[in-house]
Amino acid sequence: MKKKEERQRILILGGSGFIGNALYKELLSYFDVHCTYCQQQGTFSENQVFHNFCVEEDSMLVLLNKIQPTIIISALSGDFNNLYEAHKEIVNYALLNRSCSVLYISSVEVFEGKSTHPSYENDPPLPTSSLGKHTISTEKLLLENIPSQTAILRLPMVLGINSPEILHLRQCIRHHAPFEVYPNLVISTTTVNKVCQQIHYIINQSLHGIFHLASNDMVHHEDLFREIASKIGDKMPIFKSVFSSNEDLYKALLPKHNKLPDSHQITVSQVIEECSLNEEIISIK
Repeated sequence: MKKKEERQRILILGGSGFIGNALYKELLSYFDVHCTYCQQQGTFSENQVFHNFCVEEDSMLVLLNKIQPTIIISALSGDFNNLYEAHKEIVNYALLNRSCSVLYISSVEVFEGKSTHPSYENDPPLPTSSLGKHTISTEKLLLENIPSQTAILRLPMVLGINSPEILHLRQCIRHHAPFEVYPNLVISTTTVNKVCQQIHYIINQSLHGIFHLASNDMVHHEDLFREIASKIGDKMPIFKSVFSSNEDLYKALLPKHNKLPDSHQITVSQVIEECSLNEEIISIK
């Protein structure tokens, strides 16, 4: 049985989002957890550990000095310039509080310019979109200034019973509506439950560095969703194939140099099994 850590105070920036809210539920019983929300006034305003914070309007340093976290998990979204300035203030706070760790939720987008093979932790990033460029600039900001206090957590497509993609798939199945799939896109994937378990482990072990929290294997995008749909039930959506190339393109992270223990890894088949469970769909609230 895990021991509750009374001394560690965690601040989840973006705690009202899909991943942030799942992390809140995972860590709540073991740590002193605080979260931010921006627009969901009615949902979170009565919860005293949820703090209203808008990255375009509010001061990150004021928030950090108020809560005094020993662990900061950044799953924030918003204007890229404001986000970058907010992470500068996170760095300044961490430099003054050397026992504070920063876990940054990154993504496969930092490798979007490399589509001929999967990407590993030590591969040089090659972002092409504004999102990818923002994400890698924030990674560099943290790794160059507070490397021993930083964990970069790069995520692939994150699925789960209540993930936006699976909820959309179920809706398309129900209404026999079109669902877009990419036959030539090779991806890795994971579930939100596994990501939460992995991050909990990283916190408990005080790990730092770059982690690819993705499945150990890969799958074609179309095959993944056809398999999940076939396991959900007898009906199928209308699969609409979208081709961007005649050759296979990779949008896949794989763990290689910084692997977690076997019990904290996942395969594509395990993702499919978890996403096709006929459990009651619960609200994120």
